[in-house]
Amino acid sequence: MSIAIDLRGEKALVTGAGAGIGREIAIWLAKAGATVVVNDLVPERAESVVKEISQNGGEAFAVPADCRDDTAVDELVKRSVVVMGGLSIAVNNVGMLPPNRGLKPFVEYNGDDWRDIIDQNLTLSALCGRAEAEVMSKSGGGVIIFISSGETTRPSPYNSAYAASKAAINHLVTSMAVELGPTGIRVLGIAPGTTLTETVAAAFTEDRIQQLVASTPLRKMVEHDELARLVVFLASDLARCITGQFFMTDAGAFLSRTRPGNLEGVRSNDT
Repeated sequence: MSIAIDLRGEKALVTGAGAGIGREIAIWLAKAGATVVVNDLVPERAESVVKEISQNGGEAFAVPADCRDDTAVDELVKRSVVVMGGLSIAVNNVGMLPPNRGLKPFVEYNGDDWRDIIDQNLTLSALCGRAEAEVMSKSGGGVIIFISSGETTRPSPYNSAYAASKAAINHLVTSMAVELGPTGIRVLGIAPGTTLTETVAAAFTEDRIQQLVASTPLRKMVEHDELARLVVFLASDLARCITGQFFMTDAGAFLSRTRPGNLEGVRSNDT
């Protein structure tokens, strides 16, 4: 006897899906049978993921858009509904540290740093969720998943602004879940530990990566597909009674108090 997750008939939008975590989530949703809109700021990256999905028998559409633009977010959701014929799953993966506003001591963050970081994480996520919820609430419901960060439960020095902006997303999940539940919308959050994305690989030295690995109970980095598998489960009917929850996917890092607490091994101040 086996249980397979079948997302055939579901219509999924994944923001920031041209690379890294978002790319893997889009591919796994398509593997499970969902039709997927691959969003990215760079059209070529979105199209590359769509090509990979199509070559493996899935159905996907590239819809490039800059999610930092309020109007573009609304147009992205509207376009997704048009090309797929609906929207039942949304994964909000876009989040960033604006250039020159990366890791640094708390006392060095100025007002512009705070405003940009909060705007490009919390505000951006909220506006995506608003546009998606508007559509889903009129069509019988759906699932909205936010990608948060392990930094929200295991804070480290020099990362206060980013961690605070992501922690606010965790509360956004619970607030949306309470308000939108009666419309049939489930809202969930996933907090990845340090994942070896292209950005992390470029920013951290090998010694730094090994320090992070050693600080986790499972002695490993989080893999892209481990996050994607969880998304597929949470988007499926197997999780139909789960909403307002926040899932740590960090190899147990939140249990450890030995997180490296300095900038040694970080190549750039803009990570």
